[in-house]
Amino acid sequence: MEKSGERKEVVLLACGSFNPITNMHLRLFELARDHLHETGKYKVIKGMISPVGDGYKKKGLIEAHHRVAMAELATRSSDWVTVDTWESLQEEWVETAQVFRHHYQQLSSNSSEYNKDDDVILIKKKKRKLEKEEAALEKTVPYRSETKGVPELKLLCGADLLESFGTPNLWKQEDIIEIVGKFGLVCISRGGTNAQKFIYESDVLWKYKNNIAVVEEWIPNEISATRIRRSLRRGRSVRYLLPELVVDYIEKNDLYSAESEEKNADVILAPLQRYTKDANKNETKK
Repeated sequence: MEKSGERKEVVLLACGSFNPITNMHLRLFELARDHLHETGKYKVIKGMISPVGDGYKKKGLIEAHHRVAMAELATRSSDWVTVDTWESLQEEWVETAQVFRHHYQQLSSNSSEYNKDDDVILIKKKKRKLEKEEAALEKTVPYRSETKGVPELKLLCGADLLESFGTPNLWKQEDIIEIVGKFGLVCISRGGTNAQKFIYESDVLWKYKNNIAVVEEWIPNEISATRIRRSLRRGRSVRYLLPELVVDYIEKNDLYSAESEEKNADVILAPLQRYTKDANKNETKK
């Protein structure tokens, strides 16, 4: 096993609706960190929750400011998992790959926070250089994996998100390659899912299988945000399924009703709108 000081530092980033955030969402981080530490290769230094913006247009998706507030309450007791609001504040939906580019550039610019042995003057020069290159990085290479002192950034998700890679027009192929091939992914597999089988059946995921860590959750946990919302609509208790502060926030703000579940019911999901339109344009050009 490698010594702790030689392990590669990792930041785990979870993107999603968090509508609402549940105890299971928080468990993903703990399971992923344990697994990566047990490999002896990695040291997880931070976890980030990035709620999607309102522009995603998912059915039943309540306002981003509520979902962010609940996530912040849920992570209040954690000393390593935080909430980032950048994605939620964007007026239009942004691809997950773009979210990763943004956060990797942030990690690159603030690498001194994670590499305290570097010379202070060199750090300042590096930050100024990175700021000048930021625009060019966004249009060309999303990140530089050889950048010394910058932690690896990995997508943390459940098997359902992994399997969504196979849904037509939900993801761009090049985004999947970028996320899995260049950043990496930690997938938490629960009962009833078979992440390894899906990876095997996907040529793209199989090609980058070494960048995918599949973690089995051996303690059965069927908590889902969809079921939580259903219970709330029916006036049933959801205590002990969500953090107590989140339950209190939902009750105080009277969230999740039959009316809220119909929000965006007549709107096509943002990625389906965008990628279907692009596919039709490409078909027309042929």
